[in-house]
Amino acid sequence: MEASTALGLQSGYRISGEKPGRKASAGFLRIRAGDLQFQSGRVSVRSRKIQPLVTCCLGKSVSGAETLQKRGDEVLLLKKKSQDVLAPLDGRCIYLVGMMGSGKTTVGKIIGEVLGYSVFDSDKLVEQAVGMPSVAQIFKVHSETFFRDNESDVLKDLSSMKRLVVATGGGAVIRPINWRYMKEGISIWLDVPLDALARRIAAVGTASRPLLDEESGDPYSKAFAKLSALIEQRYDAYANADVRVSLEEMASKKGHDDVSTLTPIDIAIEALQKIERLLG
Repeated sequence: MEASTALGLQSGYRISGEKPGRKASAGFLRIRAGDLQFQSGRVSVRSRKIQPLVTCCLGKSVSGAETLQKRGDEVLLLKKKSQDVLAPLDGRCIYLVGMMGSGKTTVGKIIGEVLGYSVFDSDKLVEQAVGMPSVAQIFKVHSETFFRDNESDVLKDLSSMKRLVVATGGGAVIRPINWRYMKEGISIWLDVPLDALARRIAAVGTASRPLLDEESGDPYSKAFAKLSALIEQRYDAYANADVRVSLEEMASKKGHDDVSTLTPIDIAIEALQKIERLLG
């Protein structure tokens, strides 16, 4: 549900339920990549193939490599920082947390690209496991609690894996149990000013944002009002992250007032620098 990035991605995971012709076992989802398996114990999966997630590998996509080359010195720094943190990370997963629209998936793809980590979007995993096309529909047909239960199952299973970047949903931080799972790796909070978030969300619409779509009024106003309420509820939870990347502070250091001047690569570099300091 985040804005897409221009980096080239290679599809590397096949997600499937039971073998064709057999009834799907309740609560079984398997993701294969070599010896990698993921089983969710709460959801039901039909006997069918589910759209693959992506695995990002630097230099394996021509279009991705060309895009990176165009960034010049910025990309050289990105690559250097990725090499600096690879050994200290020792295969630990990276979890990106933050408000809806903060760019977790976009930044996560870049970090995964340069680290050679596979990238997962926890919202997408829940959608695929439940068999519904969107989080908004899951909220509507079932409930937020149903979604949160399955979200926790996904994070629990991912926490046993290595070398993953996980872009979490905006509300994943509200359950303490999820922090227990995310503390198996390194958590990064992408802290974006509310005004910028509201403008991003208003530009693309609120239909995919179940916590916003029921509000009346113009898109920007309702987004800003709801985000203000959510950050008040969630701020302390986001502050549990190992690393905080403040876009407002980043823009200020560059002499800008507007965080939209920052690129996803800028943000990825800052995140890797913060990880390096944390692990140094």
